This record gives sequence, structure tokens and C-alpha cells, in this order.
Amino acid sequence: MVKLAVMIEGQEGLTWERWRRIVDTADRLNFDAVFRSDHLFSLTGPSDRDCIALWPSLNDVGYRSSKLKYGQLVSPTTFRHPVHLAIDAVAADELSGGRFMLGVGAGWNENEHRAFGFPLLPVKERMDRFEEALKVITLLWSGEPATFKGEHFTLDGAQSYPLPTRGNKVPLMIGGGGEKRTLRLVAEYADEWNITPATVEVYDHKVEVLLRHCEAVGRDPGTIRRSIMLGHLIGRNEKELRERAARMREPLRTLADVEPDEIIRRWRERGFLIGTPEEIVEDIKRREAQGIERIMLQTHDQEDMEALELFAAEVMPHIA
Repeated sequence: MVKLAVMIEGQEGLTWERWRRIVDTADRLNFDAVFRSDHLFSLTGPSDRDCIALWPSLNDVGYRSSKLKYGQLVSPTTFRHPVHLAIDAVAADELSGGRFMLGVGAGWNENEHRAFGFPLLPVKERMDRFEEALKVITLLWSGEPATFKGEHFTLDGAQSYPLPTRGNKVPLMIGGGGEKRTLRLVAEYADEWNITPATVEVYDHKVEVLLRHCEAVGRDPGTIRRSIMLGHLIGRNEKELRERAARMREPLRTLADVEPDEIIRRWRERGFLIGTPEEIVEDIKRREAQGIERIMLQTHDQEDMEALELFAAEVMPHIA
């Protein structure tokens, strides 16, 4: 069964008022989870857009809802130190009674890193750093004195308490689809693998690569939950669909001069969820047949709670 989550680009004008409305709406409509991105300023609009801080916003979900799962999609280990990630993740998981998931990635946005003074290493070195970060996080969750000496991170008899409340770890989600390194690290470390976005055909290929990595490291691929983040446009009819497409030109300034029909066409080509509720149900069922267990609805219009209402009323009952 596929579960639906709400995903928000936290750097694109997110305010506390908007965030709380989104969380409360997702909670009331029985979405499975809420996720948000981890960036430092806008990637698609003016740099002075609001961007509320990551960890307070995540912990706010734990306070406001007693059932929503939540996490980040994803924190880059280029500017989030793995020691802090490990400690903060345990705190968030304990605060929420076991509803937090730590999402991590290697980092990618050059402008963001340059603006804030974080080095964005070449891909190989960046992936080396990411792999070391995963080792540091899992070592700190082990409960044993941790010693590790890498090129980027070092531990010397380090111990971090309290330990995770769920066994010896917080569920770890790795985002990305790199076939040589990222998917191997998914096979080695991840409880959940997320990719953003992918057509049905591309996704099938990525799964084949992941299965080969799982075989190489001796991992049962059935122990890795699969999720995907997809943009969406939902409408009861073509008129409503075009209206929502037209509104995308505000949060996504690269679409400012693009006609609604062209936005719809481009997004369909990328594998987004586009159409009437009935069409979207069929798309979700195709994704379910691929083994996807969670779809994160990348919600660019942070004011459009009506779209989430439509998913809850006319999509969720048919995929449960």
C-alpha cells in the first residue's frame, strides 16, 4: 500500500504561519507524514524569501501532531555536521515518540554553498565525505565508544547519550539515484531510499542497480523502504488543472513566462502526478506496482490547501 506524505520546499517563502497551517492540514487529513527540504535560501526565486530554520520547524511537527511522521528531505552533509545530525535526530525521535526519520544526502547546490562559505567539493570527494558522515552517525548510535579517523571527520572515543529509543538507530533515509556510490550507500546504510523525481522507466532501472548493490553487500532489499518525491498538479477538470499550473509561475520563477499547458506537458514528461483524481490514482497504482511505499507530494504552492483536500477526499480512499 502506498502512503502519501506532504513535502514542502522550506526555503521558498515558508513562514511559521504557513508551516503550521500545512502541518495541521496534513494531520487533519490523515496524511502519513510531512517532510521539508534543507536549504539555506531560495533556489527558485529571490534570495530574500523566508526560510524558517530546519530543526525548530521539524520539532514543531512533533509538538503539533501526535501521529504524523516527519523528517528532512534531505540534510546535506556538506553543511550539516554528522555529529549534530546524529544527536539532533535522537532528540527529535524521542520527542515525537518514534516518528522521526533522518534524511541525509551528499549536497549539490553550488550557489548556496558559495554564498554561505561552505566548500562544495568535487563529486568524488563529496561522496567520500558523505560516506564518512554515515559512518560517524551510525557509530554514535551504537552505544559503544566510537573511534574513527577519516579524511573529513574524526571521532576519538566519542559517546553520545541518550541513545536512540528504537533499537540502535533512528530510521535513516538516503536521497539520490547515483548508480556508483549513492545506491551502494543505500544498500549499506539506508532504512529508506528516496529519489526525486523519476519516470516509471527510469525508476525501474534505478531499482535494478540498487538490487545489484544489495546483492554485493549481502543486504535483503526487502528491508529498504522505497519512496519517491513527485511534484503534482491535481484538478477536477482541465480548467482547474490549468489554474493550478498558472499559479506555479510564482513559486517557481523559472516558469514565469511559461504557459500553463506547457507547464503541464513538461511536468508530465518528468513523471510528476498530473491530472484528475482518477488519473492520479492510476499513476499511483503504477508506482505501487514498482514497489514504492511512500509518495512525497512536492507542494510548491504553500497556500493551496485545497489541493491537499482533494488528494485526501478523492485519491487516498482509492489507494488505501
